[in-house]
Amino acid sequence: MAEVTSDSEFKLGSPALSDEKEKKRADAIQALIDEMQSRISQIKLGGGIDRIEREHNRGKMTARERVSALVDDGTVFNELGVFVADGMYEEEGGCPAGGTVMGLGHVHGRLCMIVANDATVKAGAWFPITAKKNLRAQEIAMENRIPIIYLVDSAGVYLPMQDEIFPDKEHFGRIFRNNAILSSMGVPQLAAIMGSCVAGGAYLPIMSDEALIVDGTGSVFLAGPFLVKAAIGEDVDQEALGGASTHSEISGVTDYNVPDDQTAIETLRRLVSQLGPFPKAGYTREDPIAPAFSIDEIYSVIPKGGSQPYDMEQVIARVIDEGTWTPYKEDYGQTILTGYARIDGWSVGVVANQRLVVKNAEGEMQVGGVIYSDSADKAARFVMNCNQKRIPLVFLQDVTGFMVGSRAEHGGIIKDGAKMVNAVANSVVPKFTIIVGNSYGAGNYAMCGKAYDPRLILAWPTARIAVMGGAQAAKTLLQIQVAKLKKQGKELTQGEQRVMLNEIEDRYRSQASPYYAAARLWVDEIIDPAATRDWISLGIEMSDHNPNIWPFSLGVIQT
Repeated sequence: MAEVTSDSEFKLGSPALSDEKEKKRADAIQALIDEMQSRISQIKLGGGIDRIEREHNRGKMTARERVSALVDDGTVFNELGVFVADGMYEEEGGCPAGGTVMGLGHVHGRLCMIVANDATVKAGAWFPITAKKNLRAQEIAMENRIPIIYLVDSAGVYLPMQDEIFPDKEHFGRIFRNNAILSSMGVPQLAAIMGSCVAGGAYLPIMSDEALIVDGTGSVFLAGPFLVKAAIGEDVDQEALGGASTHSEISGVTDYNVPDDQTAIETLRRLVSQLGPFPKAGYTREDPIAPAFSIDEIYSVIPKGGSQPYDMEQVIARVIDEGTWTPYKEDYGQTILTGYARIDGWSVGVVANQRLVVKNAEGEMQVGGVIYSDSADKAARFVMNCNQKRIPLVFLQDVTGFMVGSRAEHGGIIKDGAKMVNAVANSVVPKFTIIVGNSYGAGNYAMCGKAYDPRLILAWPTARIAVMGGAQAAKTLLQIQVAKLKKQGKELTQGEQRVMLNEIEDRYRSQASPYYAAARLWVDEIIDPAATRDWISLGIEMSDHNPNIWPFSLGVIQT
């Protein structure tokens, strides 16, 4: 591993790799990105070509076509949760993207959260992960005070799994609770009923501020014709029960009756254009400056493997605006980099794990990717400073955890780690987390993992998320299993132990994959590393809509 000293070549933005090594790294990362794009293309087919054509034959647009028409021309819809349910529900035939399209897009210049049911996937039915994804969309809208638009086209709860979606706090009913809370907070909610809207799901659009319904394809009712017949013996068709005319002319449930999907989209755009002004947090932004080095060079900086060293300063130099880096406590606690910078003009504080072997003030070697007492203390103080100055925080994670061993314990690593966790947990400025490589154990928590409420948490294809590294975990689990079998009177041969170790490692490796995490919404999205700067800028623009987050205070901290 390389060594960092005061006169090292590893300074912010300086060339750090040979051409040959750069090319090998770039090729390896490009292969991961190609795989990611291939998987995304397949997921975006939803229920498949035949079901897409069936929607078109009914005069309906697909979920992604609706979203594309809704957002401003020439802008990007930043989809979140593309990989939700990836590899899950296979016995049920799968549920691509959780049967829902979700993300951030500009509508008449206003940044909005957009949620659209994908009727090509089980008729838009709600799986357990579908509810979790919709709750995340509402959480983002709530935290950032941005308008949320629902494009409703769903057959309701997926009944074979009703026990996993219906009664608990984070299940289906929480969505309607959030509708009410968002309304009380003054966060605009608009809904377009563009297909089925059944049973409990009927409350979502009607608890929004305004609801549109598409004539001929939109319908909303608490119980469909078959259930009505079974329950009270009444014969009634879908249109008479809950079609556009019924709810626009008789019940008054909906506010606008529109003839087709396109008109619904145009009406939504017009309603958003007429929203009044909202207060801003006022995060500092200057004219953006391009990074000192091309963002595409980021591929040649990071390794594919989780154990290889690299200089995180090289990553930072390709994300931040040129000439804006001000390192904080540069020569202290060097396994964490902290500093002020600008990203696309926005003022940010950066907290990043350094993956090189470094020397501390006493000249002792410290392993990169590990959080030591001095680096935890430095990071905690920096996080507190950013809160005092009202500067958003960006965490770049590649962490194997806190230092272990008797010397670390005697030095108070738990105390210093707790100080960092406390500062991150109580931080009120917007936090954005990018998982670059490893995200293991308590290091995930201290570096603002999902449990610590980052406004967005994103992963690169190189990410690995687990309680510890695969090799260590596999050996630990093997020891436990061998001891268990020994108590039962069974001794494993060396060959049997190797087979078991390989099986454990394979299972653990798959569970540490970024796709496994994204499928369960442990991260909001897996992104191209070259898009990191754009995502952070979008996130700060989003968070600037919520000024109501101060004051900042800490609880009890051991010093």
